[in-house]
Amino acid sequence: MKIFSGFNIPHNYYNSIILIGNFDGVHLGHQKLFKRAREFKRIHKCKIGVVTFNPMPKMFFNKKLKNFKLMNLSQKINQFKKQKVDFLINQKFTKNFSKIKAKNFILKYLNKKIKTKILFVSNNFRFGNKREGDINLLRTYENKCHYKLIIPSPLKKNNKIISSTEIRKLLSNGNLSKANQYLSRKWEIEGKVQKGRKVGGKIGFATCNIDIGNYTIAKPGVYSVKVKLDNIKKKLNGIANLGFRPTFNQNKILLEVNLFNFNQNIYNKKLAVEFIKFIRREKKFKSIKQLTNQIKKDIRVAKSSLK
Repeated sequence: MKIFSGFNIPHNYYNSIILIGNFDGVHLGHQKLFKRAREFKRIHKCKIGVVTFNPMPKMFFNKKLKNFKLMNLSQKINQFKKQKVDFLINQKFTKNFSKIKAKNFILKYLNKKIKTKILFVSNNFRFGNKREGDINLLRTYENKCHYKLIIPSPLKKNNKIISSTEIRKLLSNGNLSKANQYLSRKWEIEGKVQKGRKVGGKIGFATCNIDIGNYTIAKPGVYSVKVKLDNIKKKLNGIANLGFRPTFNQNKILLEVNLFNFNQNIYNKKLAVEFIKFIRREKKFKSIKQLTNQIKKDIRVAKSSLK
């Protein structure tokens, strides 16, 4: 898959099927969209391209929105590859870009710069200065700009639309199994191992500390996890605490992972932590002994869920 940092693309990528959106999570609803795009590709013999924005416009306009994403860019790129996307336009979202008139976005970017052949957007897609553009405006320019507009119906399960918003809600409520079902894979956080206060090691449970960056915050608590490490092919089993460590009066959210039967130094290494099962919510313990007894119980539960 070819990656472009803007709309200036080579001629051989013109006249493609273009899908515009954040595609956060690349969940079942998005996958349905990509499947339909692949059907159009077979018929029209053209490439599939995705246009996405970095940072996500919602985060750009709301600076207080820190923990929001279901995935980072490298995870998104991996999922696009699995969906057989031919190229990605990863447009930097800036103040100047946000001020482009909706009409100009269609005429200059979608038509002149990339010569869109087939355009996929959601029914609530908004674009342009002050979100002035919508699907009605895109329809208005369909003939003039020689593209075909496709607005697929959203995917529903039990009368609920599968969306990134719904998955974030499921994660924050501790409904990990349903969130994973909607993603069609295990939700995962990628991050570098940082030096911590070594509290876990002192009580017999050494942990890898990972700053969750701008990932959405799942329900604080204990989870069974599988961990991918750069130089190890096999996934490692473990247990993780996502939260504020109330027993130690911490106020910054942190992901701490205890890997079973593993004692290598992995500071500064990149980990991908797959969340398998929500075990219990975060709790403040009266003593370190109470905490260590609970951790032992949690590890037994985690190991049985990882068999």
